[in-house]
Formats: sequence, C-alpha cells, structure tokens
Amino acid sequence: MPANSIGLRSERGPVLAAVMLSTALVAVDATIIATAVPSIVDDIGGFTEFPWLFSIYLLAQAVSVPIYGKLNDLFGRKPVILWGIGLFLAGSILCGLAWAIWPLIAFRVVQGLGAGAIMPTTITIVGDLYSVRERAKVQGYVASVWGIASVVGPALGGIFSEYVSWRWIFFVNIPLCLLAATMIVRSFHERVERGHPVIDYRGAGLLALGLALVILGALEGGQAWAWDSPASIAILGIGFASLLGFVLVERRAPAPVLPLWIFRRRLLVSSGLISVGVGAILYGLSSYIPTYVQDVLGTGPLVAGFALATLTIGWPIAGSQAGRLYLRLGFRWCALIGTMLVLAGCALLLLLGRTSPVPMVAADCLIIGLGMGLTASPTLIAAQSSVGWAERGVVTGSNIFLRSLGSAVGVAVFGAIANATVGAGPVDPASLTTAVHRIFIGIVLIAGVLIVLSLAIPRSADNAITPSTPALVE
Repeated sequence: MPANSIGLRSERGPVLAAVMLSTALVAVDATIIATAVPSIVDDIGGFTEFPWLFSIYLLAQAVSVPIYGKLNDLFGRKPVILWGIGLFLAGSILCGLAWAIWPLIAFRVVQGLGAGAIMPTTITIVGDLYSVRERAKVQGYVASVWGIASVVGPALGGIFSEYVSWRWIFFVNIPLCLLAATMIVRSFHERVERGHPVIDYRGAGLLALGLALVILGALEGGQAWAWDSPASIAILGIGFASLLGFVLVERRAPAPVLPLWIFRRRLLVSSGLISVGVGAILYGLSSYIPTYVQDVLGTGPLVAGFALATLTIGWPIAGSQAGRLYLRLGFRWCALIGTMLVLAGCALLLLLGRTSPVPMVAADCLIIGLGMGLTASPTLIAAQSSVGWAERGVVTGSNIFLRSLGSAVGVAVFGAIANATVGAGPVDPASLTTAVHRIFIGIVLIAGVLIVLSLAIPRSADNAITPSTPALVE
C-alpha cells in the first residue's frame, strides 16, 4: 500500500482527521486545567478539595471506559463517540457555570463520562482502520494532537486564568465539540451487525461503588477522619468488598463489563499494569508541578503551564518515533527504553527544592515525557494487535480503564500525602515543598516498577509486527 494512503489526503484521511479532532477534546482538557487550579482556588476556594477536580473526572472516566468498550463491540464505534462528545460538551458548559468547588467537582463527573467514551473509541477506530505497521506511521499524526495540545492547553489555561477568567478553560470546548461531532457524522461510516445488547449492570455498579469508596477513603483519610477511625475502616472495607464482589460477579456474567480473561494473558496484564503506572505518574505530575512552580518558585500560571508543557511535548515527540523503534527492536525493548527514561526523569525531580530554576523543572518533565512516549502507545498497540475486531473494543477499553484507574488512585493517594503534610492551615512554601518532594519519591517508586513490568512483556508480542505471522500472544 502506498505511503500516501496513510496521510490526511488519503481515502481514510477524513476519518483520521475526525479522530484527531475528537482526541484533541480530551488532550486539551488534560493540559488546560492544571495551570488554572490556583486561580480556581483563589476564586471559589477549596485547596484541600482541588485534587477531586482530577480524581472524580478520572473516576468517572475509569468506570465508564469498560462499558463503552463493550458498547463499541455491540453497536459500533460511531454512536458511542457521538454520545461521548455530547456528554463532554454538556459537562464543559456546566463546569464553566460552576459557582463553588463542589458543584464544579460534580460537573467534572459529566465531563469524565464523556471522555470515557471518546478516548477508547478513537483508539479503537485507529486499530480498525490501520495495520500494526501502518499504525507505526499513523501514531505520528495522533501524537501530533497531544503535542499541539501540550503547548496550546497550558498556554490557554495560563492566559485565561491570568487575563480573562478560568471559566473559559471549559467554554473553549464548545466549538471544538461541535466541530468534532460534525466531522464524525460526515466522515466516518461503518457497517455493524447489531445484536441484542447484554450489559453487565451489576458488575458496572459494583465497580463504580468500589472505586468511589476506595478513592474517597484514600483522599480524605487523615483529613476528614483518622486513618484508624470507624468511618475510614468502614469506607475502605466496603470499597474493597465491592471490588471483590465485582470479581465474583464477572466470573459468572454472560457478558462481563470487564472480562476476566484479560487478566489471564501475560501481554494484556503487563501492558495493563504499565498503563496503571503511566496514569499515576502523569496525573501526579499534572496536579502538583504547576502548583509547585507557582506557589514555591513564585511564578505566574503561564510560566507554570509551560514548565508542565514539556512533559506533554516530549510524549508525542517520542510517540511519533516509537513506531520506528518497535518495528526495529520489538515492543518489549521499546517499552524498556521508555521506562528507563521515565525513571531517570523522575529521579531528577528529587533534586528540586525551593530555589530550583524553572528550566530545570521543565527539563525533568521533558525527559519523563520522552519516556512516556516510548512506553504508553507501543504497549497499547501490542495489546490491541493480540486480538481480533470483536474483542478489540474490550481490550482497548480495559487498557484505557486501567490508565484512568491509575490516574484516579494516584491523584487520590498523592492528594492524601499533600494534605497530610500541608495540613488544614495556610499553605506556605516550606510545607508545600516537603509535600511535593514526598510525592516525587512515590513517583520514583512507581517508575521503578514500570521497568520490571516492561521486562514481563512476552517476546511473542512481536509476532504481530510480521504480517505473515498470526498475531497471537500469551
């Protein structure tokens, strides 16, 4: 197939463009809000509650992603992504109108439910349209979306916060959502044999309840109640019991929302756990790097945004080249090189203090971003390539679900660490520096685990790279 059959001017180009714009909705949202947190807190209060702006969004996304993955396989990709764009639009409008921190947190749930449909569906569409070798090139197009968003998002977040209003970080999504939906309707056409939907409501309910309670217990433990208090024990106990019940239900469900066979395949387990770690590191840094740069180093939102932007710039730069690397060395070595870079960058964060220069923060984030680009996408592509069309939605959904789960739990745990260190009083640079340093230690430990998980990727994953070899892995 000629090379130009992959570009935006090819036959599949309009669909690729629609997928890129849909991805931009989530990409911009992921980078634009981080730099606005101090402005939001100054306006409507809630420093100890602000981690919920991330964790509740990620929780809604995590819980809904497996369901949307199943619906992708039942009804096709188009209706699911249009539903997601509609929810994301509604959530953005409500967030922009929020009058206090808790309504804003509640409206982030709606946004998260929309993002839960958009992310796995766009990735599944790319998996449907392109082969493994083609995706090595298409990855550059999709990565460019995150690259542009990594610059535009923090810049807009800083500009809106400093010169207009933080509310516009949500209102800016309105034209993007309308344009993305229009392009999907016009460009993307599919034929799907729709069967009778069987949705695992009990499993989805237990999963949502369990995750919500565990994250609530992790975030508020040591703040709203003591760790060893009856309230903390009850919340965490019921949460873990619900997750255990979820596993038992999934074993008997005719159409489980998260099939347990996913956790019996070595490639899917290792790539899934890597996604958990990637999510925890990504949102841990996104939540606290801008706050550290502003409140400790004394800069404005715009400078803090650009310091974080190097993370999301490095990711797509490396991601666009990851295809060449895994085609040459294989998925395992590509992920191993990436995780080593992540660990190196995270270790350098431990050198930051109260007088560190902002370029040093940016350089550390850039190294981590480069490592993420060589880790996240290749491991997901390897997982996708190990199954057929009828299972691709579920596998993609489960991988994105685990990344969202890692993000939500990571933000909750890091938030608990920060709140326990800073306390309920005024936030001063010394205590905030201590809190952020402790968070960096946790991130370094997670990065070390990612290297071990990369070594666990089976060599048979590379079978999918060779067209003549069946894409079956352990």
